[in-house]
Amino acid sequence: MPSLQTELVAEQGATIDRLPPVDALRVMAQGQISALQSLYTVLPQLAQAAEAVAAAVRGGGRLTYVAAGSSGLMALADAAELTGTFGIPQRQIRVCMAGGVPADAVMPGLSEDDVAAASTEVGSLAADDLIIALSASGNTPYTRHIAEGARALGATVIAIANNPDTPLLHCADIPICLQTPPEVLAGSTRLGAGTAQKAALNMISTAAGCMLGHVYHGQMVNVLADNAKLRDRTARMVSSITDRSDGAARAALDQANGQAKPAVLVALGAAPDQAADLLEAHAGHLGPAIASFRGVNV
Repeated sequence: MPSLQTELVAEQGATIDRLPPVDALRVMAQGQISALQSLYTVLPQLAQAAEAVAAAVRGGGRLTYVAAGSSGLMALADAAELTGTFGIPQRQIRVCMAGGVPADAVMPGLSEDDVAAASTEVGSLAADDLIIALSASGNTPYTRHIAEGARALGATVIAIANNPDTPLLHCADIPICLQTPPEVLAGSTRLGAGTAQKAALNMISTAAGCMLGHVYHGQMVNVLADNAKLRDRTARMVSSITDRSDGAARAALDQANGQAKPAVLVALGAAPDQAADLLEAHAGHLGPAIASFRGVNV
């Protein structure tokens, strides 16, 4: 059978073991840059995926990432940042990674063929879950089995693969084929296909965050400020948006229980209860809430 793109070696990669380190690294960098070009051809599908993610979160459903190996690490990285970056509740985020999330830096290769484990995961899915399934080859048994099972339950499936016309893409509601070139190191998808997958996930989740109203003027206004760095960042954010002093921003945050969106409105003069009502009336979108407050309080 013909080799998949992800199993081939890029022409320039055939010499990396014989090149001086700097030149070999240049080839690796160019390979990843070339892989990222695949994103431009699937922007409409990425937008569709972002809309599906936003709808699922808005409706209280779970985002369930499904993957194995390097693709699983890309999925885990995206999932793990959603709560901190966009304030999406952890109860709405789940990762099904073949072999489980590695706690000791070990990922057994056999786990990606474990259809029995995949069947167990299918049994825990619900129709309102949104499945985000990743497989560079597009044919990983664990990932494909869960995606097919989820589709049979009526759950929406987003599939990201790096080879066209593959089984995972065929079972998806929103198939996204990132047609990355052959790898600099044949089969090591973390160097090309994985880079494109991670970028695609970054773009989908960030666009969804915008749709949910968690981004305002390029800032993370629904950030979970659970450490000193983020509390300082949130205070600067409130100060910047409202043109108030750092002290006033921090006082507003105290009244708003550390939440940036209501703190912005409080810093502008709203009472905490009024800020909450304004945000609820505008589905959590800060811009319309500010405009509404200013329109009433002119």
